[in-house]
Amino acid sequence: MSSNGNGPRRLGNVPTILGVLLIALGILFFIGQVLGINFGGRLGELAWPLFVIGPGVLLFLFALSVGGKAGERLAIVGSVVTMVGAILLVQNTFDYFQSWAYAWALVIPTSIGVGQILYSSIKNQEDMPATGIRLAVAGIIIFVVFAIFFELIIGFSGHGIGLGRFGLPAVLIVVGVFVLVGKYLFDRLRP
Repeated sequence: MSSNGNGPRRLGNVPTILGVLLIALGILFFIGQVLGINFGGRLGELAWPLFVIGPGVLLFLFALSVGGKAGERLAIVGSVVTMVGAILLVQNTFDYFQSWAYAWALVIPTSIGVGQILYSSIKNQEDMPATGIRLAVAGIIIFVVFAIFFELIIGFSGHGIGLGRFGLPAVLIVVGVFVLVGKYLFDRLRP
């Protein structure tokens, strides 16, 4: 809550502001249709993920006006939807959809953590940021590890080691050996 007493009132204005923005955007598109302005073309092809990002942001703003446990849950869903849209925007811009092999880690758990951090920061809650930070950091680590694996070792982008047709079997064998040796060493070192 705000110390000056106008915190809840300010958050209550979110739906009003959102409604005005949507009406203004609708009028803009209507004028564009009347004047024959083409919002499609290459820009339209690149911008379609904004139709995913927009609802995610709106859902997050709505969560702020709802508050409570329902607001927390809606903020997380809004954060997840927004992150999916952002990833789609990058993938669509660079025509690189194979990055889903590791980009999922930015959706779950990273965006869940980011949603918790943002919501708790705005709502001045002290219990959620620690959980959110752990989730966001874990997701970023998973993303980086898988990105290195798929881009540098497997060579999705055509760069990196690109171990050829024997790459994946070799990586699986090496990882299997590490797991077995690690288990053997762990069992031997256990008191």
